[in-house]
Amino acid sequence: MPEIDFSPKKRPHEIAIRGFLFFTAAISILITVGIVVELVKESWLFFGDPEVTLWEFFTSTTWQPMIGHFGVWPLLSATLMTSTIAILVAFPLGMMVAIYLSEYATERVRGVLKPILEVLAGIPTVVYGYFAVTFMTPLLQQIFGNDIVDVYNTASAGIVMGILILPLVSSMTEDALSAVPQSLRAGAYALGATKMEASIQVVVPAAFSGIAAGFIVALSRAVGETMIVALAAGAGPNFTLNPFEGAETLTGYIVRISGGDVSYNSVDYNSIFALGLVLFTITLTLNFISRRIVEKYREVYE
Repeated sequence: MPEIDFSPKKRPHEIAIRGFLFFTAAISILITVGIVVELVKESWLFFGDPEVTLWEFFTSTTWQPMIGHFGVWPLLSATLMTSTIAILVAFPLGMMVAIYLSEYATERVRGVLKPILEVLAGIPTVVYGYFAVTFMTPLLQQIFGNDIVDVYNTASAGIVMGILILPLVSSMTEDALSAVPQSLRAGAYALGATKMEASIQVVVPAAFSGIAAGFIVALSRAVGETMIVALAAGAGPNFTLNPFEGAETLTGYIVRISGGDVSYNSVDYNSIFALGLVLFTITLTLNFISRRIVEKYREVYE
């Protein structure tokens, strides 16, 4: 008997579609490679300047390009401070919102709350920036005093950044909680657990990988935020751990220098690419950590 060929036939339009999809995937990779190449090329010009040394860049706590001091720590510490405050605001609130939407809310309530959270995510960040200056900073000054809280400070910027990334945390956490099978909840109820005990002690640990991934994605979003910190955190490098003082972040400095009168190809201008490379490295590292956590702690349910 002749052999029957069960392999799928290659139709011309399927080949074209496959080629188009490969082309779009290749474009995204090429764009990423292009960004990295441009950052490295321009950063090389900065680090190749006689005034700049790698040792000072990574160890010094003074950033004053006008007099030849290029220590990244004042900008980096402000970035980490605002991002930490944002996560401390967004993660607990986002977890509580996600647990409520996933475990307690009815379909009607969920249909009302979800669009409200999505509206928060759609507000332009420049509006959040002015909200931090005109509302959050005066509120902090009323609570702690005008002599303690500066007009521009990292605390108000970080709190408002937390509000900004709250929808991201709650949405990704809710997706992770909703993916946990109902059989685990039913097993917890059968053992006498209350709804709260089942949610906290069973559902949340089972969704750990998704929750952790959402946490790191939100942290990456906070690290790269620009307009809020540019408007509310301060416009001068300041190496301080006091959240009520003004301090310029990496992105805030890039915005200020990009929109200023700094001449092209000067050491000040080239410094924004070096700082951009630092930001890119931080976010890339966070993404790698997120992938490792997901791979290590992912639960497969049948």
